[in-house]
Amino acid sequence: QVQLVESGGGLVQAGGSLRLSCAASGRIFVGYSMAWFRQAPGREREFVGAISWNGKMIIYADSVKGRFTISRDNAKNTVYLQMNSLKPEDTAVYLCAAREGLPGRLYYDYWGRGTQVTVSS
Repeated sequence: QVQLVESGGGLVQAGGSLRLSCAASGRIFVGYSMAWFRQAPGREREFVGAISWNGKMIIYADSVKGRFTISRDNAKNTVYLQMNSLKPEDTAVYLCAAREGLPGRLYYDYWGRGTQVTVSS
């Protein structure tokens, strides 16, 4: 069974940092691109960033570029999202997603349940 489990969320002050993790089960990690999305209350799900299987292709949303860094450790079947210089508008549930092939901003096949990130002003 495919599973993506996020962790690392929490409450942080504006300007602070958090690192999110997403642990993937089984064969889903081999050859799969991984992505982070976020969803704030009353808003649509928003693409944050994605990374290819070999880590050579990484894309970010403009809203997080220069502040967030996505990385992966294939030996641990884990993808990370390092979030620096956090702003109150970054408050959301952050979800991990996976799909075969190159990373993109849409159409992921597998999703985690998310981890809450709250940034206080």
